[in-house]
Amino acid sequence: MTVLDNAYTRVSDLADLEAELVETRRYLHAHPELSFEEAQTARMVAEKLESWGYEVTRNVGGHGVVARLTVGESKKSIGIRADMDALPILEETGADYASTVPGKMHACGHDGHTTVLLGAAQHLARTRRFNGTVTLIFQPAEESGRPSGAQRMIDDGLFERFPIDAIFGLHNHPGAPEGALLLRSGPMMASADTARITVKGKGGHASRPHLTIDPVVVACNLVVALQTVVARNIDPTQTAVVTVGTIHAGEAVNVIPEYAKLAISIRSFDAGIRDLLQERITKLTNSVAEGFGASVEIDYERGYPVVVNSEKETEFARAVAEELIGSDNVSTCHLIPGSEDFACFLEHKPGSFLRLGNGMNSAILHSAKYDFADASLTVGAAMWARLTERYLA
Repeated sequence: MTVLDNAYTRVSDLADLEAELVETRRYLHAHPELSFEEAQTARMVAEKLESWGYEVTRNVGGHGVVARLTVGESKKSIGIRADMDALPILEETGADYASTVPGKMHACGHDGHTTVLLGAAQHLARTRRFNGTVTLIFQPAEESGRPSGAQRMIDDGLFERFPIDAIFGLHNHPGAPEGALLLRSGPMMASADTARITVKGKGGHASRPHLTIDPVVVACNLVVALQTVVARNIDPTQTAVVTVGTIHAGEAVNVIPEYAKLAISIRSFDAGIRDLLQERITKLTNSVAEGFGASVEIDYERGYPVVVNSEKETEFARAVAEELIGSDNVSTCHLIPGSEDFACFLEHKPGSFLRLGNGMNSAILHSAKYDFADASLTVGAAMWARLTERYLA
């Protein structure tokens, strides 16, 4: 055992909290609350933090909770975030702690994320082996889309009211061993934009198509044309996705409708490519419609930005992770086409978003059979505690 091991938190230091963390996580799992409804979860979190001596501020950007603990005289400050909301999914895990609220469940592991940060908070409060301020951010409404909980907290003065030098967060990772940690500098998770397109044609009788402008034909041609946006406009060494998720038109077999509607999901890992995708999709849509004599309305909504991890903070977190669990259990995360509103925080502060292994056989995120791996709780909590101690050494 090295001096460094003795100076900072080890996973074994949280062994006495393991049963309590499992109990907390399973309670949260059984009592899920959707985005903007996290009142009971926020109350439970705030009460625990207050009992451990944190200065707690409630209702930041909605049901957000911010807790601060200062030790020593250093002005340095670290921020760590966990999300709290659940999803509108009917649970099918069969667990004895399954959701007690029909149609709502923690299918993304936010119950685990919240518990991990609570575990770190409790340990840091009892050991106080740091010099500076730790700011714990319990965020609502990560799953909501824009305006998300992160943006609402920022708009409510999060960084002005609670100054921090850097911010960190994590998400569980199905398909990686329980307790493993994955990190990546630079872009890691994709931006997520949505285009809703209404094609306006001229309806009429199905037997007289020459007297109409068929929006169904326009929409079908547009779906095919959109497949060229990535294939013929994006550098092959880059990554982007354009997926037509819905297409709706008409009600009767003998009627050519007036309208056809499409919805498109657009993902990318670069701000410039994100702009190019919007430009090409918009121009191509207008051109295809014009070619058939139709018109279009395009509602192009920018969702969560790209998660871009700062190199300095990511490499620091990697070093801490390797100290904590060994380099064999720490790896570089692949690019993830899913999105995450932690990206909003990273647009304002340097920091890093980590992934915590949830088991090789874990159900995928947003599945009715998903469950957070309790075996990862102490590793995640120890990581946040040690990261805080090392950052505020």
